[in-house]
Amino acid sequence: MAQCTAPINGHRSAAAQAACPACGGRSRSFSYSYPSYSSRTSFSTYENKYKKRARWASASSSVVYTPEQLRTLTPVREKVIERSQLPDLRDIFLCHAWDDRKNAAKSLSDLLDQKGVSVWFSEKDVLLGAPLLREIDRGLSRSRVGIVLVTPFFLNRIKNGGVADKELSALLSRDLLIPILHNTTFEQLREISPILGSRSGLSTEDDSMEEIAEKLSELVNVEQD
Repeated sequence: MAQCTAPINGHRSAAAQAACPACGGRSRSFSYSYPSYSSRTSFSTYENKYKKRARWASASSSVVYTPEQLRTLTPVREKVIERSQLPDLRDIFLCHAWDDRKNAAKSLSDLLDQKGVSVWFSEKDVLLGAPLLREIDRGLSRSRVGIVLVTPFFLNRIKNGGVADKELSALLSRDLLIPILHNTTFEQLREISPILGSRSGLSTEDDSMEEIAEKLSELVNVEQD
C-alpha cells in the first residue's frame, strides 16, 4: 500500500498532493496551505490585533496603540504628569531640521495647534543659527515633552555633525524626547545615530500625521486624570 509523504500535517499544495502516491487521487479540498509569518504585512496584522487604548485616554477616545507604542509613551506620560505642576510650560517642544520648517514640521505643528496643543516651534520661537542641541535643551525646559521630527533632512544633519550623539543621549535619558519618523525608517536612523535609533517612537509608516498628532494630544492632556 502506498504511503502518504505528508501523513501528519498534510500537503502544502495541491501539486504536492497530486504527486503523492497515496493521495494523488483525492480531492483538492484535503490539501493544506501554510501562510508565511515572516513578512512585515503579517507582523503588522499581528500588531493590529493587539492594539488597545492608552490608560490615560478619555472614556470617549477611539485612538488605539500598538504594544510597542504604549511601552514607549508610558514613561513619557509619567514625566508629563510630573511636569504638569510646573507653571508656564508649553505642551510640546517640536525639534526639526531647518529644511522641514515649511513642510512636515509646519504640518505637524498646525495639526497639534488645531487639537488645542501648545507647541514650542522653532520657526516661531528659535533664533536663526542658534545651536540645535542648546535649543532642544532650552525648549524641553519650557515644555512638558519634546518630539524630534526625524526626516531625511534631519538624518543628514546628524550625519554632518549637527547633532552630537553624546548630548542627545543625555536628553533621551530624561524620558522627555520622542522620535517621530517621517519618510524614513528606524533602520535608517540606527545606521546614522544608534543612540536616537535605540529609542522607539511614532512613525508615519504606521500612522498618518493626523493620527500621530492625535496620539500626542492625548499624551499631554492631563485634564482627564
